[in-house]
Amino acid sequence: MQALFIGQTYIDVTFLTDHMPTGDEKYVAEKYAVSFGGNAVTAAFCCAKLGIQPDLIATRAEDWLGRMFVDMAAKYGIPLHARPVRSSSLSLIMPNHGKRAIVRCRDADYLTTFPVLDLTGCRALHLDGHQPDAALFYAKRAREAGILTSLDGGGLRGNTEEVLGFIDVAIVAERLCEQMELTPPAMLDYLKGRGCKIGGVTLGERGMLWYDEKGVVQTLPALPVPVRAVIDTNGAGDVFHGAYIYSYLDDPSKPWDAHFRFAQGASAHKIQHLGNEAGLPTLTDVRAAMQMAGA
Repeated sequence: MQALFIGQTYIDVTFLTDHMPTGDEKYVAEKYAVSFGGNAVTAAFCCAKLGIQPDLIATRAEDWLGRMFVDMAAKYGIPLHARPVRSSSLSLIMPNHGKRAIVRCRDADYLTTFPVLDLTGCRALHLDGHQPDAALFYAKRAREAGILTSLDGGGLRGNTEEVLGFIDVAIVAERLCEQMELTPPAMLDYLKGRGCKIGGVTLGERGMLWYDEKGVVQTLPALPVPVRAVIDTNGAGDVFHGAYIYSYLDDPSKPWDAHFRFAQGASAHKIQHLGNEAGLPTLTDVRAAMQMAGA
């Protein structure tokens, strides 16, 4: 095991349309994509596509969507450690001019406890806050073992503050700032106070506000992507997380500025494709995106 990701499994159905029907109306979408979804899950698939297959603890139901997900994980060589639920979770996503509307159907009523794995050889742990009991358990174990811990803080969970006490790299969304009534700079101060060595707030097309290993706050501008080329921004943040974990595993000696710039290249590729799977980048794709932007 080189890395472990923990999260909630979704099957994403992403569709492009210029009109949403109401009442008894019907309408045909322009295009659609069906793929794996979920924050840490998508990040794990991104890391695998780039060349390092992490282990994944994720939910799985004994239904046809669950079997589809098992096939997806096998295709990418991801060792899946399933936590059973009764029904698969589903996301319906409609990209719209750089934004996205999402309807989620989620089953987070776990039928068993989380799998307990041997972390021998593991070099990174990535969490998204789902499966909070597993997240806290593994964050503590990883910290004790000197394993890098990473958190995708997309939203406020019941034990977010407690988990953050065991996180090395915390990259959060503006949504978490809003939920906690903090400005992005104040959020960075909060993350420093929780002991996170690296912290950041992603700002979409405005890039990322973050602090480095020395606590220096700086802005990392987003890579420019022509508006006409942006198709689907959903999953871009998840790809960002998976890519910086890959970059760290590939060369831990690099500064985090380099890991994040690599991850920006991965996200820039993702938003130009419909659906999570189609948007997963190869190393060539990332380099091309960075070269095009002059990064």
